[in-house]
Amino acid sequence: MNILTVTPNPSLDRTYEVPDLARGEVLRATGERIDPGGKGVNVSRAVAAAGHHTVAVMPLGGAPGALVAELLAGQGIGVAPVPVAGPTRSNIAVAEPDGTLTKINAPGPQLGAAESELLLDTVTEHSGRADWIACCGSLPRGLTPQWYADLVARAHAAGAKVALDTSGPSLIAALRERPDVVKPNAEELAQAVGRPLATIGDAVKAAEEVRELGAGSVLASLGADGQLLVGASGTYFASAPVALVRSNVGAGDASLAGFLAAGGEGPGALAAAVAHGAAAVQLPGSVMPTPADLDPSAVTVTDVVPLDRPLTEPAS
Repeated sequence: MNILTVTPNPSLDRTYEVPDLARGEVLRATGERIDPGGKGVNVSRAVAAAGHHTVAVMPLGGAPGALVAELLAGQGIGVAPVPVAGPTRSNIAVAEPDGTLTKINAPGPQLGAAESELLLDTVTEHSGRADWIACCGSLPRGLTPQWYADLVARAHAAGAKVALDTSGPSLIAALRERPDVVKPNAEELAQAVGRPLATIGDAVKAAEEVRELGAGSVLASLGADGQLLVGASGTYFASAPVALVRSNVGAGDASLAGFLAAGGEGPGALAAAVAHGAAAVQLPGSVMPTPADLDPSAVTVTDVVPLDRPLTEPAS
């Protein structure tokens, strides 16, 4: 399996573990990590941790960008950098023992027209060798919502399948180019259809509408409630128990990596997605799970979807 990832707004992520987050106080961290960040970057990290080949395409600038590339190379990940004038953003996350996570995300650099086009060209250059292209995250300043739609069109022209994990106007614009898989969470799914979601049945209906707008399949994360897969082969629901949530940073990205590495369709791929996501939330910071961290036997997959079950966290 060869998975190409695209991260238009990568980051250098610092995660601090603290006993308690007290505003206005001097805090002493009990743990610290520095990781390359961004949703597509995390997908590449999870794919590499599972033993598959991956190349990460992203704009990189300044000392933070150089460190992102160095850290990824150290994890055996191919990097296809696009040089940009502005420095790559640095983000901070503060994790508490009960799983509460406080994040500060910087805006990142503004990309010019030439940098935007070079990023698209670099994706096109690597598309022909990819089984899947995972396009993930928000767009940086300077890129219009149409940018992901252009990327999907170019990838399909090169014969590659596309998984898209974004939201808002960027998602709606890209649906016109018919991405093979989209991966919203409950909040993003509610935003896409313009109404709140209170039950799993509401989420299924919303996913069906997103398919009508152009998505081949919808892999929807419902947080602690599990995940849905709505596609041409049917509708499936999967969940797995989690003993302790340590950090949810990158858990959705690990889930998408598991789904794509398992073929990107059907209940077996959904089971792999849930296994990867459940493992990721039990690891510190944005550490990606290895096969040793997974517990496939704990995952339950069914085509009998509990439509009336209320969502633990209703989405609006």
